[in-house]
Amino acid sequence: MAERVADHVLTRLREWGVETVFSYAGDGINGLLAAWQRADDRPRFIQARHEELAALEAVGYAKFSGRVGVCVATSGPGGIHLLNGLYDAKLDHVPVVAIVGQQPRSALGGAYQQEIDLLSLFKDVASQYEQMVTVPEQLPNVLDRAMRTAIARRTVTAVIIPEDVQELPYSAPGHEFKMVPSSLGVPRSQPVPPREDLHRAAGVLNAGQRVAIMVGQGAAGAVDEVIRTAETLGAGVAKALLGKDVLSDELPFVTGASGLLGTRPSYELMRDCDTLLMIGSSFPYSQFLPEFGHARGVQIDIDPSLIGMRYPFEVTLLGDARATLRELLPLLRCKEDRTWREKVERNVRRWWETMDRRAAVSADPINPERVFAELSPLLPDDAIVTADSGSAANWYARHLRFRGSMRGSLSGTLATMGPAAPYATGAKFAHPDRPVFALVGDGAMQMNGINELITMAHYWREWSDPRVVVAVLNNGDLNQVTWELRAMGGAPQFLPSQRLPDFGYAAFAELAGLRGEKITEPDRVRGAWEQALQADRPCVLEFVTDPSVPPIPPHAETDQMENVAAALLKGDPAAWSVVKEGVKTKVQEFVPHRDR
Repeated sequence: MAERVADHVLTRLREWGVETVFSYAGDGINGLLAAWQRADDRPRFIQARHEELAALEAVGYAKFSGRVGVCVATSGPGGIHLLNGLYDAKLDHVPVVAIVGQQPRSALGGAYQQEIDLLSLFKDVASQYEQMVTVPEQLPNVLDRAMRTAIARRTVTAVIIPEDVQELPYSAPGHEFKMVPSSLGVPRSQPVPPREDLHRAAGVLNAGQRVAIMVGQGAAGAVDEVIRTAETLGAGVAKALLGKDVLSDELPFVTGASGLLGTRPSYELMRDCDTLLMIGSSFPYSQFLPEFGHARGVQIDIDPSLIGMRYPFEVTLLGDARATLRELLPLLRCKEDRTWREKVERNVRRWWETMDRRAAVSADPINPERVFAELSPLLPDDAIVTADSGSAANWYARHLRFRGSMRGSLSGTLATMGPAAPYATGAKFAHPDRPVFALVGDGAMQMNGINELITMAHYWREWSDPRVVVAVLNNGDLNQVTWELRAMGGAPQFLPSQRLPDFGYAAFAELAGLRGEKITEPDRVRGAWEQALQADRPCVLEFVTDPSVPPIPPHAETDQMENVAAALLKGDPAAWSVVKEGVKTKVQEFVPHRDR
């Protein structure tokens, strides 16, 4: 049988080293599905429960493997369903290629069933590269450019292939006019800034007495260089949320996450510094950076479209973080006065003591902070952790102390609900030998996490380490939005929008053939984590937690506190429990610590 276009799509993906594709079937990709059967399922077809989940699985795979994620969807609604996951990839700068079916060319423009203008649909999310294949000779160049662009620019690209084109005999582009041949591979480079820019940056950093460093995911390949820079400058290091796994939290000068979900010492680091060095981050919250005019700034980033944002930097260095820091380090002078560093380290020690005290505060029935605090020391050094948007992200950011080769991520910029469970699936296909933890709120679990458990139940037996621990915070409330209503809008909890229907998450896991346990007593929290770590299959831990425990930011503005008070006075149904838990939590910051 002659090779068809669909066959060559799979051949080309294999040549690019693609081993796993996340998808859901539909007649718009029947040609590809038949080709998969002829190719003995290479690359591997992973069946999601929904195209959005397929896209989020691809994002999780890409985040934790460092390779391109590939998802495939049918025409019309299938392509539409991909969008949320693809926007998550685009905004977090993750390489994902979407291959989407389309109605036959003869039907286009005829208001045919499931005919969608896919080029317009993907125009924004795949703005760096999208194309529809209309003849076989077009295929290798289009697919190669999609792969190369996604990898090189860390973004989303889209390839649209009509049904009838999938079935055509494949013909390679020839050596003739208006044919575009193509090549495999992405050239590698580590760009560094000009010497004069490096000297200017060194001048700023050497002049500073209180240097703060912020790292994002762009610094992940420069861990040793960041540590050496921090030691030389006597600096403290804060982490953007997507950079949580860049540096170990065991380093005494690492202040943890910064921003709305961040830590107190990170807030203090930015408030009190006189010099800021930002590496590999487009951190969005300028109010959590130094006051404008109070600190000089240097930024290192590889993306020219993102450099110079968020803060009035004095020097911007366009280059690879590792290569740039290696050129910059010999120009930096070691600071002999360590007063600033010692203060940063005292603040960090005090913070961890405060967080331990907050986790020990009683609640009805379980304090969610205790759930995360008990998990942190039990995490294996090679654990992969995913967190969902919502209050779970607060506790992930503040309570988990990363160390060793731990990896972690969430939907950083889009902050969409529902990625933690599909990220976990993608992570297991990237690293089947590593334990994975998904930390999910009950709202996100009801949105799509329940369906993802079915996918885990389908595939877990082929993972060399079958452990996936899905922790569900069951508080019956869309908790993050409830607190945002109170703190930002001065509005009380609106039960018709916030209260969630009761559901047995652990019982559903058991029904699916997984392990499940519902925990309603605080003293059972640690034991539940320990048992899940010994499980022979994925496990769902359903922690019944108190929605009134406040996700207090590192620095609560006066207007936020006034808004919460106003919301409670307007008849918030949880007013008394919110006051009680809020006071107990806040007072832990003022209890005498060992450094005093």
